[in-house]
Amino acid sequence: MGDTQQRDRALGALAGVAVGDALGMPGQTLPRARIAALYGRIAGFVAPAPGHPVSRGLAAAQVTDDTEQTLLLARRLAADAPGFDEAAWADDLTRWEEGVRARGLADLLGPSTRAALAAFRAGTPPDLCGRAGTTNGAAMRITPVGIALPPEPLGRLVARVERVSRLTHNTAEAIAAAAAVAGAVSAGVGGADFEAALPVALAAAGEGAGRGAATGLRDIAGRIALALDAAAAGEAALARRVGTSVAAHESVPCAFGVVRLAGGDPWAAGLIAANLGDDTDTIGAIACAVAGACAGLSAFPGAAVAQVLEANALDLPAAVAPLLGLRAAAATGTATDTA
Repeated sequence: MGDTQQRDRALGALAGVAVGDALGMPGQTLPRARIAALYGRIAGFVAPAPGHPVSRGLAAAQVTDDTEQTLLLARRLAADAPGFDEAAWADDLTRWEEGVRARGLADLLGPSTRAALAAFRAGTPPDLCGRAGTTNGAAMRITPVGIALPPEPLGRLVARVERVSRLTHNTAEAIAAAAAVAGAVSAGVGGADFEAALPVALAAAGEGAGRGAATGLRDIAGRIALALDAAAAGEAALARRVGTSVAAHESVPCAFGVVRLAGGDPWAAGLIAANLGDDTDTIGAIACAVAGACAGLSAFPGAAVAQVLEANALDLPAAVAPLLGLRAAAATGTATDTA
């Protein structure tokens, strides 16, 4: 794959996080039926309903923690390459939440991340802080790792996922889920379409299941297979059989099912996720990131991407360039530490 196509795939992955997040923002935490009652069928960017429990204060096409923390991680990866400074990462997340509070918004750190950071500030070693984290926080922001590393050797990619996730989500469930997303994104940036990226995602999930604390549900690969099968029965069946909660073993496999249901189309995936119910913004962010990596930025409606970029003042090319530099260094063997 040429540099231009690889850049298009990488931009598609990051744009997918933002687009899927913004589409899912007005429905997050709400049951499927409540989304339908408030908005009808979400078919584009809409503002959250008045008094929304989490998204109040945001406008149509604005993003949430999914996109903001993804870009936060992208900057940390670039700053620390080839290592990863967990103390600095803890500071990044803490300052991010302070900024959210200062803006008067309610979409703060998730439960796993909040508990882990409290433990870290109390002096707990980094590798012990996240040993109860089984939610989807690691997976929702892992896309930059998939851009920054090629899929082979797979063990190196999964080790990097573990390293950047362990402070907040050092469990088999969370690492396996994040590894699946990173694997799919990495394969997509490397030229694979969604169906061709799936074996990499499943293998990465299997590799990740052997890392971290033996907490939660390890068989994320099996859950993704279930979601892919459930997608054949339609949107409602996918949500019912797999689940849409913040638990990594529900929302992350569900996102893969969404991409299958959308036929790999990133915009269609975002619309499906927006209407599923519960953790719609994270499911949308992950689904569109994977689909965007596998189809490229050119697969999105240009006007929709432009609207999200403008609404959030995002500079995705600036975020992508150093990540692709890291990928090139890893591919040529000039990076000395990728774990």
